[in-house]
Amino acid sequence: MSQILDAKQALIINGQPRFGYFDDALSTINSQDFVYETPFGSQRADWQKWLGFKEFQYFGGMSNQLIFGCAIAHLRYVAIAFVYVYDIEKRDLWSKSWRSPLGLGFSLASNSLNGETHFKIPALVDIKLNYQDHPRQKTLIIKCKELHIEARMDESQLQPMSICTQTGYNGWTYTAKSAGQPLYGFVELKKQRFDLEKIKAYGSLDFSTGYMRRETWWNWACSAGEIQHGQRKGQSVGLNLSTGVNETSFSENCFWLNGKRYNLNHAQFEFDRKDTLKPWKLTANNGQVQLNFQPMGMHREKVRAVYLNTHFRQMFGEFSGCIIVDGEEICLDGLKGFVEDQYITW
Repeated sequence: MSQILDAKQALIINGQPRFGYFDDALSTINSQDFVYETPFGSQRADWQKWLGFKEFQYFGGMSNQLIFGCAIAHLRYVAIAFVYVYDIEKRDLWSKSWRSPLGLGFSLASNSLNGETHFKIPALVDIKLNYQDHPRQKTLIIKCKELHIEARMDESQLQPMSICTQTGYNGWTYTAKSAGQPLYGFVELKKQRFDLEKIKAYGSLDFSTGYMRRETWWNWACSAGEIQHGQRKGQSVGLNLSTGVNETSFSENCFWLNGKRYNLNHAQFEFDRKDTLKPWKLTANNGQVQLNFQPMGMHREKVRAVYLNTHFRQMFGEFSGCIIVDGEEICLDGLKGFVEDQYITW
């Protein structure tokens, strides 16, 4: 097992990031201290350093009645946000996206422990993602036409995934992720109100930042909820699987059982890229992961512009199969969640 790094220290020391696993989410992500160089050792211009820095955050909720997701990203020349809510019983999808040139009216929390991310376009949308350390919790508040969300996830009993990896020749990506904790609050859509505690909704959080590849891709899967079958029925679980970004020497893949985190091996995603609504298969090369995913629907973003090209598809639906932790097979049949296929040039 790799040495665990002290999260109380800053990420960047002597101009370079510390790579590896941290014992907690970082409170000091001092990206301004990073010395951003070309592959030949010369320091890049300030505008190149500004343009190369990317940030995105995601808050998701899932239950047997409702699935929702909210993403906020700052790509420097534009800020992007989207929200969708899917009513499983009605098979009804509500989805909206917004863009703000140069990130006007937009601010991002500098870490996932304290601060607020705020995306606002007057008369259209107001999104706040609050981070609080004492007690540790995340709160999403969304207000726009037809939709009002106030969702809080208590993380006081959860071990977060906190990792920094080398990205490309001279970049880096830091991510803090958590999943598998109950949500409190409500979702009110088209005058219908869902109490998140009553419908047993569970949440997930992705906080990612760094100097990522100019052209990149990834697949991602996430689930959270209560085990519905077997000896551990009723216990809480969370799942985070990814390929394409955080894989250089260290992997972000992990599984939470009652808040305790277990690291997983590198994952493989098998799916039909031309029809991502067909079933997916997710495995790990040591047999720890044997999962299938049946999509119920999809949120999609497609942009073709001078500096930004993206083809983003996030499917929401239901998992089946198992995870093996410490030799124990844990059934995930019936758990809801997400899978994602993303290509981007930014």
